[in-house]
Amino acid sequence: MGKKVLITGGAGFIGSHLGDLFLSKGYQVKAYDNLDPQVHGENASRPAYLNKDIELIIGDVRNPEAFASALNSVDILVHLAAAVGVGQSMYEIVRYTSINTMGAATVLEEAVKQRDHIEKMLVASSMSIYGEGLYLCPDCGEISPRLRSTAQLAERNWDMLCPICGKPCTPIPTPETKPLYPTSIYAVNKRDHEEMFLSVGDAYNIPATAMRFFNVYGERQALSNPYTGVGAIFASRLLNGKPPVVFEDGGQSRDFIHVRDIARGCLLALENGNSNGEVFNLGTGRKLSIMDVGKAIAGELGRPADDFIVNNQYRAGDIRHCYADVSRAKTILGFKPSTVFEEGVSELCNWVKSQTSTDMVDKATEELKKRGLSR
Repeated sequence: MGKKVLITGGAGFIGSHLGDLFLSKGYQVKAYDNLDPQVHGENASRPAYLNKDIELIIGDVRNPEAFASALNSVDILVHLAAAVGVGQSMYEIVRYTSINTMGAATVLEEAVKQRDHIEKMLVASSMSIYGEGLYLCPDCGEISPRLRSTAQLAERNWDMLCPICGKPCTPIPTPETKPLYPTSIYAVNKRDHEEMFLSVGDAYNIPATAMRFFNVYGERQALSNPYTGVGAIFASRLLNGKPPVVFEDGGQSRDFIHVRDIARGCLLALENGNSNGEVFNLGTGRKLSIMDVGKAIAGELGRPADDFIVNNQYRAGDIRHCYADVSRAKTILGFKPSTVFEEGVSELCNWVKSQTSTDMVDKATEELKKRGLSR
């Protein structure tokens, strides 16, 4: 039998795809998941998409006894479990920090106790820890700016301006060496994740690697969770006959990577000793505007490409541009994304058409507005 892997959050979107890949490579897989109602729905049971050969253990990462039992005899620990949602994290601060930071602490304390049989740990980090991406100013060179000022955003001037000379700047690929400026509780939690795993791994000689995921999309994404990826949010709106809501002018850009490429990148890191103690971007190196993503999804679903609400508002903590420099993952891990967005979004939309989703976007948007987090 192959090595045993435990994936926290293993019944979710990314975890289930990683479990599939592990099984195909001969590993034994256990998934530890609390089946969060916001992700899986009320009174959720084992997801239909979860491979029958994956052992599902329902439990909370903050429960030391339950997690200790799940970790028993495991060779590889993959920690994906997290409360996900930038906006929601800013008004459910205790819940997010409890699940994410304290959950990771509980997982690590048990991993230390059982370190005699744990060969490697991998933790999911996030591009959100960068804050804004890296930019090039025509006069000042490379800059790592903090957030655009409230005064600038109030004037509906969306471009990133150089903090030194004030000229408009051009986004360039963001490497792992860029200073980290997390701009939400979720992002702070994710920085905690990678730093906690790497520091504990180093102290106790347990090889550990952190993967900074960029914007992940694909089949099995939670369509009814208004705090998940923008692709699923847009698709959910369109399927429910409502126009997607676009903040700012829609020109903000991100790096969209298919979930199967994320899974492959994680496996490469786990099987490569040169990844120990390191962090890697997992993205495509290509930036796409939010509006272009929305139009692509609308086209695939047969909806009008101009049926969007561009609300000309901004959300506290939002960034303008960030996309990945993936040269480090390519050089050290041999990673190269294999799914281009045009193919991946077609596959996503074909899957979405077969699903039922409850549109909760209006409620989520109202929560942000009520708390003064969107203006």
